[in-house]
Amino acid sequence: MEENTAQVTKEDLWYIDNYLVLKDYYDRTISRIAARCIRMGNIAMEEYPFYSYILDVLEEICETGNYIISKPEMYPYVAKKIAGGIDALQENLNVYQQELHNNSSPDMIKQDPSEINKMKEALGEFENTFDPTAGAGMNIDDLMNKLLSENQKDQKQNPESAQQTDQGNQQ
Repeated sequence: MEENTAQVTKEDLWYIDNYLVLKDYYDRTISRIAARCIRMGNIAMEEYPFYSYILDVLEEICETGNYIISKPEMYPYVAKKIAGGIDALQENLNVYQQELHNNSSPDMIKQDPSEINKMKEALGEFENTFDPTAGAGMNIDDLMNKLLSENQKDQKQNPESAQQTDQGNQQ
């Protein structure tokens, strides 16, 4: 069996230490924020105003862990720093990745092309010739102009219903 001859740099070793620091920081932050949520009226952690920061820390833990996993030459150093070695790191990393995935915001999910495809498969094909959200975000003047324009178009297409509506409004 060939021995792994790749060099481990100081920067590589920093990733192991950083992973451990981030993991500890995350655990302490979760405890602190859980206490704050209780003091804020027992709100759900997802309701905490700075919840996205927790996801940011989780994402950094995952990126750092993935870097370590991608470098087999670092495994002996991982074994010295983390009880259970690379298997324990992988197991913890899987938990963090699942937590991140389960709590990702729509913007985070949009960054992952495979997630978009999974959503499309789950939703299936749907008719999109009529967009019910057309006009969303318009100011009130634009919205009123659009509604009046659509109303006029409807009256031209269905003059009988327009007369009935006018008669109903006059009564």
